[in-house]
Amino acid sequence: MSSFENWGTLLASVSDAGSTDYTRALKDIRAWLMRFYASRLPLAYIEDAVQETLLAVHERRHSYDADRPFKPWLIGIAAHKQVDHLRASTRRAEVELPLDLQDGNNEGAMTSGIMLSQLMATLKPAQQEAIHLVKIKGFTVEEASIRTGQSISLVKINIHRGLAKVAEVAKRTA
Repeated sequence: MSSFENWGTLLASVSDAGSTDYTRALKDIRAWLMRFYASRLPLAYIEDAVQETLLAVHERRHSYDADRPFKPWLIGIAAHKQVDHLRASTRRAEVELPLDLQDGNNEGAMTSGIMLSQLMATLKPAQQEAIHLVKIKGFTVEEASIRTGQSISLVKINIHRGLAKVAEVAKRTA
């Protein structure tokens, strides 16, 4: 029996949400969700998405049909939470402004920051996170790998493909 089947059986049969088996299943599901969201959401949103998904699983566990596979049910909830977070992230424009705003010569820096944010928004979340950590924040590829949960090779691939896409978009808009 797979982990998913065990989790589904447990959720369908549990009457005490405080039981150790139920708690252990939620911890296992949490670990799976962390991996699920690692390549789908920016690092800053992963923990919130995991917590919201776990809450939704807990609140909707009565709707799970034990005769059906658990994995698609869980992925359905997780995918909806992912979409919610991606929508929310597009509403929150995050542009880092320079600290020296008193300097009358900051228009170029502000314009560059806004343009960079717009270009980065065209990338997949995993590419955004890898580029942000390595190229903007100055982390090593190994440190970025640890922070994102991506392999070192995947971090390098995401940086390479992301920068190529940014260059392509910048050429088209120039």
